[in-house]
Parts: sequence; structure tokens; C-alpha cells
Amino acid sequence: MDSKKVVQKVFDAVHGLEPPLLAAGAVAGDLAGYLAVLGRLEEALRFLSDNSGLAAQWLADIVEYLGDHDLADPRFLADLAVTLEGLKKPSGDLDGGLLAAALDMLEAEFRRLLADHSAPLPLAMQQLNTTSASTAAPSLIPAATVHKLSLILDRLIANGRQDRCLSVYADARGGVVSASLRALGLDYLRNPVDVAQALGPGVELWGRHLEFVVRCLLESERQLCNKVFGQRKDDASACFADVAAHAGILDFLSFGRAAADAKKDPIKLLRLLEVFDSLNKLRLDFNRLFGGKKACVEIQNQTRDLVKLLVDGAVEIFEELLVQVELQRHMPPPPDGGVPRLVSFVVEYCNRLLSEKYRPVLAQVLTIHRSWRKETFSDKMLVNAVLNIVKALEANFDVWSKAYDNVTLSYLFMMNTHWHFFKNLKATRLGELLGDAWLQEHEQFKDYYLTVFMRDSWGVVSPLLNREGLILFSKGRATAKDLVKQRLKTFNASFDEMFRKQSAWVIPEKDLREKTCGLVVQAIVPAYRSYMQNYGPLVEQDVSASKYVKYTVDGLEKMLSALFIPRPRRAGSFQIRHTNDKITSAMTGFYRSASTVK
Repeated sequence: MDSKKVVQKVFDAVHGLEPPLLAAGAVAGDLAGYLAVLGRLEEALRFLSDNSGLAAQWLADIVEYLGDHDLADPRFLADLAVTLEGLKKPSGDLDGGLLAAALDMLEAEFRRLLADHSAPLPLAMQQLNTTSASTAAPSLIPAATVHKLSLILDRLIANGRQDRCLSVYADARGGVVSASLRALGLDYLRNPVDVAQALGPGVELWGRHLEFVVRCLLESERQLCNKVFGQRKDDASACFADVAAHAGILDFLSFGRAAADAKKDPIKLLRLLEVFDSLNKLRLDFNRLFGGKKACVEIQNQTRDLVKLLVDGAVEIFEELLVQVELQRHMPPPPDGGVPRLVSFVVEYCNRLLSEKYRPVLAQVLTIHRSWRKETFSDKMLVNAVLNIVKALEANFDVWSKAYDNVTLSYLFMMNTHWHFFKNLKATRLGELLGDAWLQEHEQFKDYYLTVFMRDSWGVVSPLLNREGLILFSKGRATAKDLVKQRLKTFNASFDEMFRKQSAWVIPEKDLREKTCGLVVQAIVPAYRSYMQNYGPLVEQDVSASKYVKYTVDGLEKMLSALFIPRPRRAGSFQIRHTNDKITSAMTGFYRSASTVK
């Protein structure tokens, strides 16, 4: 067949494909058939493109013949020659725009399929997966629809619509992810507080939400991307990176950075370990989702930077704890003889560091940090570091006790502190590491200071009610009466002064307080009762009896039994203070604003 006739026949075939390609509902009704017709159009256009130069050359020969024989207007022939030169080059409009229209219809079907299957994850499923996010959320797009999307995508990308496809897909699936997360209430990610104590609930919620986003939502989207894009790995990665952006993964990382940038204090160490632990649990997931993908390089870099900030920040605080405790040694002790807040805090804090929740994480952080410096680290080094903190705190006791002007109050302080130490370390992980012998020393110290406290305070009062020189026979009654008055007066003055002072003192531990009050009652009340039974009648009838008999036995017992009850204290806040990021001698310790160690 003549080549010109073949080209003409192909042109006719192209125009014959117009009705099935442009018919309403053609794509949705029979996608496979539509793609087959589209394939025929593409094949025909390739043939025309390949042969358009030949046809143009035939026409150019005719134009040249017409010009040589002056058979046409020269200006018309010149314009025609220019047009023919254009025909010699491959053109995308050989079909009169039919291919573009068909691709528009395919793109519209691509959008429709995505929109029809873009319902957000049901709230009930979100709540379930937020509690235990271990597997990808089930895809809500049927396999048949995924296959259609993939087929359409192949044709669109093959015809130069890659960027538009990626944009449509990312917008649609990103919208699904955003809608799924909206019910979780993630506003806290954009407005984190800068105080570690207040960050606690947010960090816990952050960890659960991040796990849900990574292991459920994004893992499901990654799998869908891979199915839709097939072997087009770069396109799948680019699209997934956009979907991850809609999921706010960078906002999650920014929240973690806010925790790392929070004001420095011991509690911040716990927050840093919690954030690190959440990221570390998702390390393999992060690598699978974002690792090795150029499109995810920003997520990779921010994750890497955040991990370094967490490790460096945690190690810095941990290594400073010992120095912080030692710096508290020269702070004044509680004026009421109670247990310094630092003691309670450090005991509880160190036990938390050694708990199953924090110890393995802290050990891993320290190991990573040492490895960066080409050094090794062992769990024994961690334990020893914590024990050294506790022993440094113990060394503060003697220094604090010597700061009291009243030696009896220093005995009460030591009794309180040693007993608190013993009670709060016994049957704990930290107590086990310190050993029974070490703990029993503190129990023995408590007993010793209780003994000397009683001896030097209330033990001095009761002997004032002695019976020396008292005679009860009639001719010595006046002398006995004067002695009883004098001794009651002396007792009252000593008792009042002792009670006045010790009414401002406290014994925080209830068991020790009750025991101490019992000993005080035992030291005073029986002696007073016996004295008043024997000698009270000598003065009770006197007109000035109230000057000497100030207390009843029951009243005295009630007063003494109510001693040492602690009053509410304002909660202390802790912060490591620095100047130019270095500890200075002006640093007053763990407390943000406190003049005493409480």
C-alpha cells in the first residue's frame, strides 16, 4: 500500500477513536477497555509522529514544483514552506488534542478513586491503636481499586504527567492522614511548655501518638504507596514524604526538640530519657519508612539531630548530679529540724533512675555517648555513679547538723534524716545495692540521736520535780510548802521554755513522731502525776495556787502528745543553675527559688 495512503488511514483511525475516548463514564465503566483504546491512540500517534516528516517532505516537493513553474502566489508558497518545516518535527498535536483530553479523563478518574476511598481512620480504631500501636492500620482501599490506581498512574506518568499525579495522590492521602489525626487533639505539639515537670503528661501522650502515627498510619500509607506506584520507587518515596508531612511528623520531632530545649533541671533528665526511649523503640520503623530516601532527607536529618540533642543533654545532666548534691552542703538546713527536701528528692530520684523504666534507657544513652568518644561503658559504672550521688547526700548530713545553734535541734534533725533515709531506701532497688549493713547503720543512728535528744531535753526537765528536803509532818509543813512552790515554779518555767521551742520542731515520719512523743510523755507525765499526788495538796488550797499548778496531768499529756506535727510546706522546685552553661559557685542547687534546703 502507498505510504501516503497508510498515513491517511492512520489519521482516519485516530479520529475514529474519539467517541470511545471522550464518552461520559467511559473510564469508570470499563477501565481496562478504555486503557486498551488509549493504547491504540498512543500507537497511532507514534506512527504519525514517526512519519510526519516523510509526509511533510512530499508536500515540500509539491510546493517547490509550484514555485518553479509560477503556478501559485510566491508569498503563499513561502508561508506554506515555513509550516511544512514545522511538520517535519515530531508534534504532540497530531490528534487535535484527543490524547490530552483522554489523559484529563484518566486524571479525573484517578482523583475520583482516591476521593471515594479517602475516609479517615475511624475514631474507635484510632483509640485502639493509640493504646497499643503495633501493626499498620488496615487499608480502607480495596485491592481492586489499588490495581486501578496503579494502571492509571502508569499511563499518566508515561505521558509526562508525573508531577501532577504525585501532587494529586499526596494531597488526597495527606488529607486522609490529617483527618485521622484531627480527633487526637495534637495542638500540644505546636505549643509545648518549657518546664520539664509540666512536660511529663505531654511527653507520655506524645510517645503514644508518635507510635500510632509511625506504626499504624504511616506504615499503612507506605504499603499503599508501594502498591500503587509499583516499581517506581523514587515516585513512591516522594509521595510518601509528602504524606508524612501531612501527618505532622516534623511537628512531632519539633516537640521532642522542645523537650530537649526545656529549662535544665534533674526532672528534665527523665523527660529526655522518655523521649529517647520512644524514638528508640521506633528506630527500625523510622529506618524502614524514611531511611535511604532522598525525599525524606529532612526527616532523617531532624531525627538524627534530635537523638544527638537528647543523648548529649541527658548525659550532661546525669554527670552534674553529683556536683549539684555536693553544692547543697553549705545551704542552711530546715529551721524546724525536718528532713530536707533534697534528701527526699534524691532518694526518690535515684530510685527512679534505677527502675526498669529508666535504667536500661539511661545505660543505653550513656553507652552511645561514650561510643562517640571511643570509650566503653558498663552497667556497673551507672550503678556506681548513682550510689556516689547517694553517698554524697549522706555526707551532707553532718555538715547540715553543725549549722544549728541549738544542739538539741541538731539531734532531732539527725534523727529525722537518718530515719527517713532508712525507711525510704529499705526494700528498694537502691537500698538493695547499698546493702543491709549500710541501711542498718542509719537505723542505729536514728536510735542514737533519739536517745541523746531525750537525754539532753526532756530528760533534764523531769528531775526538777525531786523530793529532796520535803517533810510532811506538821511542824515542817510550811517549809515543805515553800519548797514545792519553788520546784513547781522551776519545773513550769523549764517545761514552758522547752515546749515553746519544740512546738516549732517537726518529726515528719508518723511512726517516729508517735514513738518520740510517747517517750516524752513517759519522761514527764508519770513524774508529774506522782509529784502532784504527793505534794499537790500543799499548794492547791493556796490562794495563789494557779501560779504553781499550771497543768493538769491529762492536759500535760495531751500537750506533749501533740508535739512535732509537721505543717504543710510549699512544694520545692528543682533546677540546675548555670552561668554560660557551666556550674558556678554561685549556683544554689537544685532549687529554682529557695533559700533553704527543703
